[in-house]
Amino acid sequence: MHGPALSAWLMLTLCGASGAYCLLRARRCAGEERGAAAGEAVMGFGMAAMALPAAVVTPPSWWWSVYAAVFGAAALHALVSVRRGGHHLHHLVGSLAMVHMAWPVQGAAHGAHGSGGGGGSAPLVTAVLLLYYVAYVLRSGARLVPVTVSTGAPAVASVTASTAPSAGGPAPAWAVRPEFTLVCRLSMALAMLAMLVAL
Repeated sequence: MHGPALSAWLMLTLCGASGAYCLLRARRCAGEERGAAAGEAVMGFGMAAMALPAAVVTPPSWWWSVYAAVFGAAALHALVSVRRGGHHLHHLVGSLAMVHMAWPVQGAAHGAHGSGGGGGSAPLVTAVLLLYYVAYVLRSGARLVPVTVSTGAPAVASVTASTAPSAGGPAPAWAVRPEFTLVCRLSMALAMLAMLVAL
């Protein structure tokens, strides 16, 4: 069991670091980018909590109901915000994926057999989410590949990021670097893929 425990710790570290970066970014950005960064921080910390090895902490059976409720509320918030564009559709899919992953665990905690907490449609939903995240990871990875601009210098494909200063003054360079934001999103998408495969 050393292998699964090690991978769980690695995922916890990756998701926790991504959540911390997004939280710092939310404090230093403004407008839509601030809201997107806050949503990504919640997602990162939630995924880190889900990746925590069971040998360290065994949460009570009601924990997964709370987990599903929190990310269900996040999904509703993202659904309301989808009309404004931006990254809200991805947040909606991510929140629904977190709810989907919490149900089988909750079912197992209540004595259900197998991973059937999500019912007969669970494998289909998992397959659709896997396809979405594979496409997202490939697209995001391709956007990180340097492209040659007219000056001949390599540049990373741009990512939407607001450079508007927050109330605390202008945002530092690390908070508005589009490639940092993209790496954060890509890391969480890879972790989500790993969690979905394990269902």
